[in-house]
Amino acid sequence: MSIEDHRTAVGAVPDALRLAWWGTSWLRGETVADLMLDAVIGDDATHTVSGLAALGLGGEAGRAETLIGGLSRLRAEGASLLGTAFPVEGDLLGLGGPAAFNLGALEAGEAVVSDAGVGLAPTRVGAVIEWQAYAAQRRQLPDVGEADRALRGALLEAAQALADLDVARWRPEIADRLLNLRHRPALRGAPGVPDRCVDLAARGLQARDIVGLALEDEGGAVSAYEMSARRDALVPLDRAARRALTAAGSPEVWPPG
Repeated sequence: MSIEDHRTAVGAVPDALRLAWWGTSWLRGETVADLMLDAVIGDDATHTVSGLAALGLGGEAGRAETLIGGLSRLRAEGASLLGTAFPVEGDLLGLGGPAAFNLGALEAGEAVVSDAGVGLAPTRVGAVIEWQAYAAQRRQLPDVGEADRALRGALLEAAQALADLDVARWRPEIADRLLNLRHRPALRGAPGVPDRCVDLAARGLQARDIVGLALEDEGGAVSAYEMSARRDALVPLDRAARRALTAAGSPEVWPPG
């Protein structure tokens, strides 16, 4: 999967981040089911969960169930959190296997992982999202501070590299965003999510928006060299943005509140 292959529109909050934040809040008793469902489902028609029966967690084999029903089964298995992963080929940060789950998460470009050994990867069909359940193993994560520092450094390096490529000539709106990094998307964190993680997620989304915009039109690059140089500048920024979103969406590494 290339860095162009984003599953969310520019400015959109990833489905996995919403589910991780609000699902964790509900699992920990910090928010009620109705508020959690409203925040996760948003403008979609519905979200469902499938595959739990195949993992021996109850339900009817081959039949999807409601989101609250699926999360209730995870809670009955001892789940107290859901954490995010935003993998691409060659960078499976946030995933620990097995192969079936890694493949499902790669196909979706995002996933959530519970501490009950179950992972969920989304598939969208129109206004419906189905979260497919897989067995999930332990994973390694960056801490919030590390991800924060890496993102700040990658933004500065990308800004300089894109300036050298005269980004203002071929995409002036990207130059505007790079000059106004303080203007970030407004995110609403679920109860229990540290403010620092909400801010980190906002900056991660901002960075991914810059990457997405910069790759929308290859016509702005006048040579194969310039196209390659543009991508070389964006790959580290996309990697840092995904690390930021993974850390910000993973309660295992949240700073104590």
